[in-house]
Amino acid sequence: MRLLLINPNTTQSMTEAMTTVARQIASQQAEIVPVTARTGFPYISSRAEAQIAGAAVLDTIASHQSDVDAVIIAAFGDPGLTAARELFDLPIVGMAEAAVMSAAMLGERFSVVTFSPHMSRWYSDCVHQTGLGARFTGVRCPVTAPDTLENVATALRQDLIDLARDAVALDGADVVIMGGAPLAGLAPVIAWDAPGILVDPIAAATLQALALLRLAPSYDNRTNRPLHKTSTGLGTELTAVIAGEKT
Repeated sequence: MRLLLINPNTTQSMTEAMTTVARQIASQQAEIVPVTARTGFPYISSRAEAQIAGAAVLDTIASHQSDVDAVIIAAFGDPGLTAARELFDLPIVGMAEAAVMSAAMLGERFSVVTFSPHMSRWYSDCVHQTGLGARFTGVRCPVTAPDTLENVATALRQDLIDLARDAVALDGADVVIMGGAPLAGLAPVIAWDAPGILVDPIAAATLQALALLRLAPSYDNRTNRPLHKTSTGLGTELTAVIAGEKT
């Protein structure tokens, strides 16, 4: 099995960190095929940026779909997730959705801890889109954003532990999601120091992609396919998918 791991951010080091986690989880069960966005932003931190990144995600899936068995959208806001599921006949997992669904199975109430206040409202939106908002205690983040994303998980390690502690002690969460691509791999590192059950989103996404492949879903009788139509200015592969020439 081959899992396409798409980093919609343009920062290669984030792709490498998430790929390391995904490969540890997949072990011998699947090959991880990492791809970093060629256009967009070093790190997506708003709804507008996510909309732009979503188009790049669709283009990337269209270019690789014949060579992979499932897709992981490796950005916490899941840019392009719903549209990708509408267009392509293979399991597609969003990092945020996978983390939220996993958190809901691990405890009664959950929180998201991240490294910047800029993502707070957007991340909250992502949780509510899953339909699990009633079990969500909120987003905990530093008051100010870090000056750089380089080694942010290491630089803010104690701050993130303290935020997880607040999420549990003050908000009533019993599961804490470490949200954001730069925090990939942090959850198991700080698990002994932070209260509650910690969830690493890319680990959750990898496991859920493998689970969906084991389910072997059939797409033959899908009812939500969009109408086929011509388009202008899109990539060759995505143009063919939208025109119904390739699924």
